[in-house]
Amino acid sequence: MPPDNTPLIAFDLEGPLSPNDNAYELMQLFPGGDQLFQVISRYDDLLTEEGRLGYEPGDTLALIVPFLIYHGISPEDILRLAEEARFISGAKELITRLKSDGWKVHCITTTYLPYARRLVQKLGMDTSMACGTVLSLDYYREVIPQKILERIASVEKDISQLKPGQDDIQIKERLDNLFWKSEKELAWLLQETKPMGGRRKLLALRTLALSYRLPLKDIVAVGDSITDSRMLEGVNKAGGLAIAFNANKYALQYATMSLASTNILDLWPILDTWAKGGREAVREVMLAKKKKPKDRDNFHWLEGKTLPLQVHARIRRLVREKAAELG
Repeated sequence: MPPDNTPLIAFDLEGPLSPNDNAYELMQLFPGGDQLFQVISRYDDLLTEEGRLGYEPGDTLALIVPFLIYHGISPEDILRLAEEARFISGAKELITRLKSDGWKVHCITTTYLPYARRLVQKLGMDTSMACGTVLSLDYYREVIPQKILERIASVEKDISQLKPGQDDIQIKERLDNLFWKSEKELAWLLQETKPMGGRRKLLALRTLALSYRLPLKDIVAVGDSITDSRMLEGVNKAGGLAIAFNANKYALQYATMSLASTNILDLWPILDTWAKGGREAVREVMLAKKKKPKDRDNFHWLEGKTLPLQVHARIRRLVREKAAELG
C-alpha cells in the first residue's frame, strides 16, 4: 500500500485549540482544589526535572486521580466541563479550512479522553481523531478501600498549605511517600493511568504516522507546553514542521517555528504554504515576515534564534488566563 500523501496535522488540544484545562477545572470543583492542583503540578515539574524513571511530563493527570476520587468527582463532571469549554479564536474556522482542503486533522492530547472526544466533536471532527488519557474513575472508586481514602485525606491536609517553589522539599517528600516509597497503596494507580504526554505523545504520533505510511518529516505538529516537547522535538528533528503556539519555554526550545497570537487562524497561510512547498517554503515566508509587537501574527523561525519568550508569555496569559501558568 502506498503512503497517503495528503497533509497530516496533529494538534495538542488544551492550548492550541482550547484555552481550558480540564484537570485544573476538575480540581476546582471542591474546596481547596485550586491550591492542591498547583502543589501537585509543581511535584510533576520536580519529577520531570529529576528524570524519574518511567515518569513523563503530564503525569499530573494520574497524580490527581486519588484526590478526584476522594472528593467524588465523576465522569459526568468531565463531560459537563466539556460542554462548557471554550475554543481559541479561529480554531473552528481553521479546522474547517484544513478539512475542506483535504488535510488529515488529528488531536493528540494529554487531557482525559472523554473530554477530548467531546471537544473535537464540537470542532467538527470525528471522535476517532482524538487520542488522550484513558481514565476509569468509577472503577477506581470501587477498588480503592476506605483506609486508603482516609490516607488521601490526610496527605491532602498535609500538603494543601505548602507553597510551590518555596516548599519543594516538603512537597516532594510527602508525595514521594504516598506514591513511590513507604506508602505504596497507590503505586498501582500510576502504573494503570498513563497520561498522554512526553514520550507517550511522540509514540502516539509515530503510531498515527505509521497508519498512514508517512514519515515524521511529512507531518505538522502543534503544541504549547512541556507535555508536547517530545512530539515537537521528534517532528522537528525529522524535518517536519513543529509549531509552538502561545508556548512556554519547554515547547519553544524544541519547535521549528512559533506563533504567538490571540487567533490560531493566523496559522492558515503557513499551513497552506507547507502543503504546497514544504518546510523550506515555510522558512522563506517566515524569514521574510516583519515582526511587530501586537496580539496577532507574531511569527518566529526558531532555528538558531533566541527564543521569543516574552511575547509568548504575554499572549499565553491573555488567552489562557490562569491555565497559562500550568505545564
